[in-house]
Amino acid sequence: MSENASAWADLTGRTLTKGQGTGNDFIFITDPKAEAVLDADLVARVCDRHFGLGADGFIRAAHTETFSTGQKILEKHPEATWFMDYRNADGTISEMCGNGVRAFVEYLRTEGLISLEVGEHVSIGTRAGVKTVARTDTGYAVDMGPWSFIHGDAAREGGEDSQVSARGLKTPRPALSISMGNPHTVVMLGSDGKLDGLDLGVAPVITPAPENGTNVEFVVPLELEHDSGDIGVLGEQSEVGAIRLRVHERGVGETLSCGTGACAAAAATRFWGGEDAPDEWLVHVPGGTLAVTFVLGPDDLEHVVLAGGAQMVYTAQLS
Repeated sequence: MSENASAWADLTGRTLTKGQGTGNDFIFITDPKAEAVLDADLVARVCDRHFGLGADGFIRAAHTETFSTGQKILEKHPEATWFMDYRNADGTISEMCGNGVRAFVEYLRTEGLISLEVGEHVSIGTRAGVKTVARTDTGYAVDMGPWSFIHGDAAREGGEDSQVSARGLKTPRPALSISMGNPHTVVMLGSDGKLDGLDLGVAPVITPAPENGTNVEFVVPLELEHDSGDIGVLGEQSEVGAIRLRVHERGVGETLSCGTGACAAAAATRFWGGEDAPDEWLVHVPGGTLAVTFVLGPDDLEHVVLAGGAQMVYTAQLS
């Protein structure tokens, strides 16, 4: 039996569940000891929207202790017993997914693998470290950890560190690279027409090209909005920043939403806005709205909290 056939056999008969967070969709399986062989070809076939179940990513729920990364996590965070083993739709392994981790906690909860009431939180192991996820009245809020400039002071001083070419733009545009545990390149556009006119079915070209690829976010700033507290984490009506966002995800293509991309886009827009820019942002993506809030973390670094909904859609068995 070939390796691919063996991997397919490992999933045959297993229950797979599809979930989504603001239109970013994922296939979930429970595999506590990480015994199933998940090669890239198999994941890509399952995530194919024409010949498989269709999804932006594939997530295995496994015990943190089964991964070398997880064993290091448990040394400092023994409570993080579940690990989000995340793969992009093309089968490549990725460090983190903001919509994915919210949907992952909803999957664990609905499968009875954890108990989590509104107001409680759970620690989740990921390849980007431990993420603390709190259940809210309308979904989940995730402490995504600190954000940073990928290229350090050079980016901070100039406000840009690369150029991006995309189908629908006549000329390359300046961009800023932001890390959320995974790489992002953020481009500011001047109008909704420019944003809507992009063809993101073709991957944007970044110069200089990142060695391991990057997610590319195109943003348009909007007028300040009033957040009722239904999505965000401040819990009171406040004036917040707002942007529209479209994203081309590394290893996937254009998606309806990207959680880490929303955080990176808000961080870049806030940086460009200067000292008077707000700390809370509403990010409008094709799949809905996410709230991004900048707070001081316990490590005295500026953390990003991502809030939004998540739902399970259906279950199926692979044949």
